[in-house]
Amino acid sequence: MPNSYFQFKQFRVEQDRCAMKVCTDSCVFGAYVEVQEAQRILDIGTGTGLLSLMVTQRSHASIDAVEINAEAQLQAQENFAASPWAKQLHLHPMSLQEFARCERPKYDVILSNPPFFLSSLKSPDAARNTAKHTGELLFEDILQFAQSHLKDQGKLCLLLPPPEAAHFAKLAKASDLYLSETLQVFTYHGGKCIRHIQTYTFTPMAMPVIKEFYIREEDKVTYTSAFTELLKSYYLIF
Repeated sequence: MPNSYFQFKQFRVEQDRCAMKVCTDSCVFGAYVEVQEAQRILDIGTGTGLLSLMVTQRSHASIDAVEINAEAQLQAQENFAASPWAKQLHLHPMSLQEFARCERPKYDVILSNPPFFLSSLKSPDAARNTAKHTGELLFEDILQFAQSHLKDQGKLCLLLPPPEAAHFAKLAKASDLYLSETLQVFTYHGGKCIRHIQTYTFTPMAMPVIKEFYIREEDKVTYTSAFTELLKSYYLIF
C-alpha cells in the first residue's frame, strides 16, 4: 500500500486523497522542465500539487494550478499551504475549460501530466479513471488553451507514454504548436522507454532534439548518475 505522504528535502506531498500517487517519472518531469526564467507557470491537472511544488522550489514564478477533482483539490491546497512557497502557489478548483473562460495573463510555461490512456481498459475506480484516461481533460483542450494563453516564446511541456506522445505531437502540429525536444525516459539501461517528456513551442523545428534518460543502471537497482544529479535537490536519499 502506498505511503500516505512522500517526503522531499524541502516539502512534503500528502497523497492519501488522490488516486494518482507520487511516482518516479513525474518526479523526473518536475525536476527536468526548464522554469528558472519563467514569471508565470500553469500546471494543468495538478493532482497532489507535486509538479507545482517541484518547479516552485527552483523558480520565483507565480504558479497557477488547475484541478477538477474535489478530493485532489483539498489535497493540493493543503500541500501548497504547508510548503515554503504558499504565496507563489494558486490553486484553481475547476476544469481547464472553466479556467479558460476567465481573462488570464499569458504563461511562460504550461506543464501537464495529463490523463493519457486513450484506449486501455478503464479501472473500476472512477477517480483513477479521471486521472489516467482522457475524458474530463482532452488533448485538444490542452492545445486550445495553449494556443490562446501561451506567450509567443513560451513552452508547453508534457509527460506522456510513447504512443500517446506520438498522438499528441500530430494534434499539436495541426494547432501550430511544434515539438522542439523529447526526453525519452527509460526504466533502466537495456529497459523499455516508459515516458516521453515533450517540449512544444510556436517555432517549427526541422528536427526536434531527442535525448535519452535512464533511471537505473543495468542491475535495475542502482540509480544512474544522471538521475541522482537531477533529483539530488529533491530526494532525501541523495
